[in-house]
Amino acid sequence: MRQRAMWSAVLVVGLALAGCGSASDSGKSSGGSDDKLVVWDWKSGEPFAKSYLDKAKADFNKKHANVTVEFVAQPFDQYYTLLGAAIQSGKGPDVMLFNGGGQIRDRVDALVPLDDYVAEDKQRLAGWEAFAKDGKTYAAPVTLQGYPIYYNKAVYQKANLDPASPATTWDKFVADCAAIAKAGSKCFALGNKEGVGIQFWLSSMGSTTLTAAEYDAWIAGKRDWNSANVKRVFQLWKETGEKKMNSDGANSTAMFNDSFALFQSGKAAHVMGLMSDVGHWQDFNEFLTPEKLGVMKAPVVTAGTTPSLPYDGGIGYAVAKWTKDPKVAADLVRSLSSADALKAFYADAGAIAADTTIDVSQGGPAVSTIVSELKSGKPALHVALSSKTLDLMGRLSQQLLSGSITVDEVVKQLAASDQAG
Repeated sequence: MRQRAMWSAVLVVGLALAGCGSASDSGKSSGGSDDKLVVWDWKSGEPFAKSYLDKAKADFNKKHANVTVEFVAQPFDQYYTLLGAAIQSGKGPDVMLFNGGGQIRDRVDALVPLDDYVAEDKQRLAGWEAFAKDGKTYAAPVTLQGYPIYYNKAVYQKANLDPASPATTWDKFVADCAAIAKAGSKCFALGNKEGVGIQFWLSSMGSTTLTAAEYDAWIAGKRDWNSANVKRVFQLWKETGEKKMNSDGANSTAMFNDSFALFQSGKAAHVMGLMSDVGHWQDFNEFLTPEKLGVMKAPVVTAGTTPSLPYDGGIGYAVAKWTKDPKVAADLVRSLSSADALKAFYADAGAIAADTTIDVSQGGPAVSTIVSELKSGKPALHVALSSKTLDLMGRLSQQLLSGSITVDEVVKQLAASDQAG
């Protein structure tokens, strides 16, 4: 698998990967001037980002030929720590990359609301909600991040299952997993060393376990942690460990990229993957071939529920309050999410861009299926949670898999953290 920096929601847990760029002296490249803008991110040093950035710079140059743009790729595992220090000092980059969800919402006091600047882009781009708080938008989406369930059709065939008809109910899915086990593979490739797996699980299984009303209430911040269906999500997670449905040593296996390697090698039939530039359809196509890679809807757990693809804005660029000219900085943000730039992003990185008009038909059946489900998709449940609650959920998920904690105790702790804000 090609090593790529993750441009996804995984930064929520602060994972470290190689090849994410090197830190710059914050005093040397901390902020711009009247004729210079400084951008911080964790990916501009990657070879596959070159075409995307070239397109964005060319678009910006048409509007501001006299303004220089400097991209500073910060270390992946230190990004939000460095950004926090810059915010504390009131000095830092003019434009900065954020994950959708808690990471940006926790820092909106340091950002410029962009609604007046990006109004023309609202219809073209999707995923805005992940970068909004209290009715204001703080970043323009570059990618969409979702959590499809991928499956290996070759493993299905080996287990005498129909690869064209994956299970639509949980009971049938468990039965299929038993057949897969007899054929020599695990049901799920799972890496939960960093506690990320539970995030994917919660969002992937949420639409078929929570009722529509519970789902909407969750996203709106009115979460009932004592709901039987909410508890059921965590109980199923625990059961997958008890029934040995997961790859061995899940709590000691890194999701990136060890669990995805298990899936690609055929040692597991399914993986809850991503739509971004790693652990996604393009990576898997390299090993499985497009014909062998399937995308399935989550099996129904609670009768009457309807499966939906969980997705939000993945990454987006924001403008710092201390920038000297917010409009010029916002123009750069718009260039970074321009149509030509995002086409290059999709072509080279394989990520699902926020511009859903991009033609993905040549990418194979899996990506076409994912894009077709965007219209009926819903926001991911875990993205609605604070970064503090997500960190706690990761630790508790490991204890659930090891059998050292009960589901009731897990939801009790999560409820307290969620209510504390």
